[in-house]
Amino acid sequence: MTRTGWASTFKKLKRYRALFLMMVPGLAYLFMNNYLPMFGVIIAFKDINYAKGILGSDWIGFKNFEYLFMTKDALVITRNTILYNGSFIVLNTVFAIGVAILLNEVRSKFAARLYQSVILLPFLISMVIVGYLVLSMLSAESGYLNLNLLPMLGIEPISWYFEPKYWPYILTIVQLWKGTGYLCVIFLAAIIGIDNEYYEAATIDGAGKWHQIRSITVPLIAPTITIMTLLAIGRIFYSDFGLFYQVPLNSGPLQPVTDVIDTYVYRGLMTLGDIGMSSAAGLYQSLVGFVLVLLSNYIVAKRSKENALF
Repeated sequence: MTRTGWASTFKKLKRYRALFLMMVPGLAYLFMNNYLPMFGVIIAFKDINYAKGILGSDWIGFKNFEYLFMTKDALVITRNTILYNGSFIVLNTVFAIGVAILLNEVRSKFAARLYQSVILLPFLISMVIVGYLVLSMLSAESGYLNLNLLPMLGIEPISWYFEPKYWPYILTIVQLWKGTGYLCVIFLAAIIGIDNEYYEAATIDGAGKWHQIRSITVPLIAPTITIMTLLAIGRIFYSDFGLFYQVPLNSGPLQPVTDVIDTYVYRGLMTLGDIGMSSAAGLYQSLVGFVLVLLSNYIVAKRSKENALF
């Protein structure tokens, strides 16, 4: 860089020094919270001995990964993780867009804010509390369904926590109830940002509500939908631990349909106390998620460059 270039750069730094100073706390937090812990990746390749420390522990290569890939449960937990998260991505997106479109049609400001608060509230509730709410509905002895609803329908009480066949539906319903509100608010913000002139022109041309949604609303919020979907795909190998552990109450008979990578690793960590194994699982999930985001973004960029994440 020439002397003139250095002088120009220095002038810019001096002009915006207040902004750069404001960036320092955020960058420091980002470094300490997100980048410094990356050093712990080496734990996945070591047999951790607390007496020797992380650096002094024996290097064992990929043996920690065998816990995930060489056990008889590897296929089950991988299948559950992918199928659950894949269905959550699709259903959450569809339901959130639908609810956002409905909320956008509410003309009363008070009613709109009330509905938005009610829809977002489940997202803010701890999964521990959600687990007990589900228990209040499904408890064999005192649950609302067994005591009130099923007798009205002439159905015998069901031991919900011992019947695996119901839980793919229960977990999906609970996740939709809890997670749709967050996406709904994001999509609603995108819909509100659409210029109303598009709808006025469509109304003049005789387009109905459904045609306006298909031709105006959904295409114009497509970039937001794409970004949120790509971010969700990046975490498709991560599961909501509370949903799969707290809600089924860690019931043994339900594990074939509720066990995912996160809960399996947690149980292994509690049983074996092997942090190398859990670190290997975290690294595996991160790498797969990273690759999936790159692949998904590449596919989106091929079809529509402006909708791609990068």
